[in-house]
Amino acid sequence: MSMKTSQENFQTRLEHNMNDTFMRKAVANAQTRMFTGRAKAAQALGHWEQWREMGATIRDHVLENLDYYLEQLSDNVEKNGGHVFFAKDAAQAQQYISEVIDAKKARKIVKSKSMVSEEISLNQILEEKGCEVLETDLGEYILQLAEDAPSHIVVPALHKNRQQIQQLLHHKLGYTGSDTPEEMTRFVRETLRNHFLEADVGITGCNFAVAQSGTVALVTNEGNARFATTLPKTHIAVMGMERVVPTFKELDIVLSLLCRSAVGQPLTSYITALTGPRENDQSDGPEDFHLVIIDNGRSSILGSEFRPILRCIRCAACINTCPAYRHIGGHSYGSIYPGPIGAVLSPLLGGYEDYQELPYACSLCKGCNEVCPVKIPLAELLLKHRQKVTEHKLTTLGERLSVGFFNYVNARPKLWDKSVKGGARIVTKVIHDGKSKVNVGAVKYWSKSRDLPQPEGQSFRSWFKEHQRNQK
Repeated sequence: MSMKTSQENFQTRLEHNMNDTFMRKAVANAQTRMFTGRAKAAQALGHWEQWREMGATIRDHVLENLDYYLEQLSDNVEKNGGHVFFAKDAAQAQQYISEVIDAKKARKIVKSKSMVSEEISLNQILEEKGCEVLETDLGEYILQLAEDAPSHIVVPALHKNRQQIQQLLHHKLGYTGSDTPEEMTRFVRETLRNHFLEADVGITGCNFAVAQSGTVALVTNEGNARFATTLPKTHIAVMGMERVVPTFKELDIVLSLLCRSAVGQPLTSYITALTGPRENDQSDGPEDFHLVIIDNGRSSILGSEFRPILRCIRCAACINTCPAYRHIGGHSYGSIYPGPIGAVLSPLLGGYEDYQELPYACSLCKGCNEVCPVKIPLAELLLKHRQKVTEHKLTTLGERLSVGFFNYVNARPKLWDKSVKGGARIVTKVIHDGKSKVNVGAVKYWSKSRDLPQPEGQSFRSWFKEHQRNQK
C-alpha cells in the first residue's frame, strides 16, 4: 500500500509545480471562489463559531467512545442484512474486497469518489486481478483516463483546464465536440451510463456512518454515486474507522458544516443515506451490501498527541485557505492527501520516511486553524511533526550541524557577541545588491524570489552603544 503520488523528491516536485503557471492560476481562482463561498455560507447560517464548537464536540465524543459506536454500527448493519469487516490495514481490506469480488465472479466494477480507496490502492489491486475498475466521479474519471493523481480532496482535477480535458477525451474516447464544460460532461455521462448497467459491483466511500441505524451517508455533487449503489447487485462501502456519528441528529450538524466548508452551499446536490441491501418488496438497490471499516494506522493516531486530526470531515477548507498550497499545488505534496490536512495526516499514515518534508510546507499562518469547521489545531500539529522529525534525527546532517553550532554559540553570551560582531563585518563582503555570493541551503531558495537586506557592517548592539554615546 502506498499513498504516494510521485517518486520524485520533494524539492523536484516543488520546482516543477512552481513553474506550472496554469496550475497556480487555477488554484488561486478556485481558492478565492471556495473561500468566499464558505465565508458567505457560514455567515448565512449564523453563530458559526458555535457550530464549529458543536462539530468539534461531536467528533471528540465519537473518538472518546469509538469502540462503542463501531460495535453499535456493526450490529445494526448486520441486523439490516449487511456484512461488516474490520480491516486492520490496507492488505486486509484489499483481501476482503477481493474475496467478495471473486465470490460474485465480478469483472466490471464502478466506483464513486473515495479517498480511503485511494489510500489503500484499491484500484491497482483489483486491476491486477483482471477486473475493469471505472471511476465514475467526473474529476476522478478524467484523472483515470490521464493516469494522473488527484491534486485536491474535493476537486481532484483542479489542475487541468478544459482544453486539456477536451484533448484527453478526444485521444482516449474519440470525442469530437467542443471544450465547453456542458458538452464534455454530457459526453462523459452518455459514455458512463452503459458501464453502470453492466457493472457487477459498485464501490463507494462513506462520508459518515450512523451508528444508531447502521446507515451509510454519501455526500456528492453528481448522481454517479447513487447509480453505483443502485444498479450493481453488490455494493461495497469503505470507510475510515473514525467516520462515525451517533445518530441522525449529529449527522445533520456535521453535514451542515461539511457542505458549507467544502463548496459554500447549505447542501450539496446529493445527500444519500443507505441502510443495508434492498428488501424483498423493493425494486432498487443491491442484493448484497458490505461495509469495510479500515483502521490502517488510525488506532495508533487515536492514542497519540495527534488525535485531533481524526476529527477531520474532509471538507478541504484548510486547503482552500492555505497560502503554501496556493503556490505549490496538490501534486507537490506527493500524497493523495495534500494541503495542511495532508501535511499532518500523510506522515502519520505513511511514515516520516516518505513524508518528513510535508510539515515544513507551511508558513504557520494558522489560517487553516481559523477555517476548520471542527477546530483541528493543524498548525500546532505541524509543529509537533517538526519536533518529531528533529527528535528522530531525520533532518539532513548539514542542518543538524548548523543548528547544533547555533545552539552552542547562543548558549555562551561572550562567544555570541563576538560571533555577531564578526559576522556583521563578514556579510558585507558576501552580500551585494540583495544577492549573496554564497548561495547554499535556505539562502539559495530565499534569494530566488527575494532580495537579502543590505548589511550595515556592524551588529545592532554595536550600533546601539554608538548611538547612546552620540546622544550624550
